[in-house]
Amino acid sequence: MNKILLTGFEPFGGEMVNPSWQVASALDGEVLGGAQVVAVQLPCVFAAALPALQAALASHQPNWVLSLGLAGSRSVISVERVAVNLVDARIPDNAGAQPVDRPVVAGGPAAYFTGLPAKAIVADLQQAGYRAELSHTAGSYVCNQVFYGLMHALSLGIVAGDVAGDVAGGQSGVGHGVKGGFIHLPPMPEQADSHPQSRPMALDEQVAALRRAVELVVADTPELRIAGGRID
Repeated sequence: MNKILLTGFEPFGGEMVNPSWQVASALDGEVLGGAQVVAVQLPCVFAAALPALQAALASHQPNWVLSLGLAGSRSVISVERVAVNLVDARIPDNAGAQPVDRPVVAGGPAAYFTGLPAKAIVADLQQAGYRAELSHTAGSYVCNQVFYGLMHALSLGIVAGDVAGDVAGGQSGVGHGVKGGFIHLPPMPEQADSHPQSRPMALDEQVAALRRAVELVVADTPELRIAGGRID
């Protein structure tokens, strides 16, 4: 059976929960659009996140990869369009590291576009009544690092045929044509005090929305992407 790897992060920044992992773990094991969801938690640690991603890619050999993260200042589900080759941490990670103005991959391209039907996902979620947007910045914290590292690995996989190469110094072994991308999630209601500038979204609503998103990722076609239309 085809598989979609769904990654989420451990809590960070003093939080007790992280909706990205709560959503991913809630969908773990489900079969959506003919693909089984496999959820893996990533550490919110610059030095460990990409090796953990590499291990998950090698272990599960997914057909698609969708990484999730928390955007505490946002009030909507943000489907990310661009990953940039930059790490510039606003706060320390869970190991106390706070790198500034460093590349994710030395010598790598400045940016990668998502491999997912971003516009179609946003359009579908909006039409279904969910708060969703197309985002052009994934920030410069561990979320963007993972997004960029994922797309870098998958780009090497497409070039090499059956190996998506060097993520933090190893061979992931992901096959040709694997598509990946990133979605940021808003805080949950229990996190409202920590994020007064955002409008929380309940976990069950986030899970339902991501279930739809995963189904669209698996069903991706050129016609679906055209149907997404313009998203402002």
